[in-house]
Amino acid sequence: MQAEFRPPRRRVRIYEEYRAPFPLDVEHGQNKPAEAELLHNHVLVYGEEHIHRIYSQGFFGKGILSRSKPEFCVFDQWEEHKGQLLPVVSPSSDVLHELSEPVTKGDDRKEAGATNGADSRRKRSRLSNSLESQNLRPEGEPEPDREQEVVRESNQEDRPGCTYNEEYEPSDPHPTFVLVASDSEVCVRRCPITLLDYLQLSLVEAFFLVYSLGCLSVSLHQEPLSVIQLWQTFRSLDKDFVCLYSVYHHFRSKGWVAKMGGGAKYGVDLMLYRKGPPFYHASYSVVVEKVDHLFTGSTMRSFSWRTLAALSRITANVSKELLLCYVIFPADLSEADLDSPMCLSRLKVQEVVISRWVSSKERAEQDDL
Repeated sequence: MQAEFRPPRRRVRIYEEYRAPFPLDVEHGQNKPAEAELLHNHVLVYGEEHIHRIYSQGFFGKGILSRSKPEFCVFDQWEEHKGQLLPVVSPSSDVLHELSEPVTKGDDRKEAGATNGADSRRKRSRLSNSLESQNLRPEGEPEPDREQEVVRESNQEDRPGCTYNEEYEPSDPHPTFVLVASDSEVCVRRCPITLLDYLQLSLVEAFFLVYSLGCLSVSLHQEPLSVIQLWQTFRSLDKDFVCLYSVYHHFRSKGWVAKMGGGAKYGVDLMLYRKGPPFYHASYSVVVEKVDHLFTGSTMRSFSWRTLAALSRITANVSKELLLCYVIFPADLSEADLDSPMCLSRLKVQEVVISRWVSSKERAEQDDL
């Protein structure tokens, strides 16, 4: 039975321009690999030019501080300070809550502070706790001793994306400021922690850019990894890496934009988009399963009729279709063969569309016949 293909739903508002399906410079013939680093179970891309090229051409990965597109702006409120508009960026959700409230000035601020002294003290306490957690000091706090400063500065190497700035540098392309509130005044101070939004790639996305496109170079401890080393490292980090990558490669080769992290809230492994998330809603929710040539063996998740019906109902409620992808392993494929990406040519991917049976719809179709 042939599955019915439904056209994807186009988004109402589109703010981006479609550039290319893959981050390759075909026109100029230059394909310099972008540099990335393997950190824990993710691959981080640091260069601003590389981040823009990888995300805008194919929509690979997501920002570590953003929902999808890597953007530096954390809080887009602006405060006038000494005749200049300064961005108010908060490193804490509690501070963000305080900044979202209107700031009173002049006599109104003094009157409000006199009538709401208890609330102001509670707000200052929450601000102090939030700022101390981010190594910030409210106004009036004593200077920390030099020994604590040395410890704080020495720990910056272990925190990617955070750099300590003692003084304001006008040449800093991304100045960060924070509001510090007290009982008598509200002032703007420079945040000593500068947050940079890097591009975070999953293991599957990173290997596709390295192996299939050759536009990415991944390093571990500042040493570039070869394709074989990268494959073996990713296999050791994720036991289901072979199955997930074979399905990801399968759909990317067909022209779909597959997103790894977006399906977690729907209980699936992949989400399939036409052209990309800024242009269309996801068409399919993909679940990956591992089987042998007889469609038996250990599966990646245990499905029952109840869980399958619940997953199908959730997918239908968000206007998507549930797609089961079976990765078929041949009987003569050994564990040693899986140590090389050459085993991908022997794997097969079979797609099965799951739809919920509706009795009223079937009766209407029979009446039409």
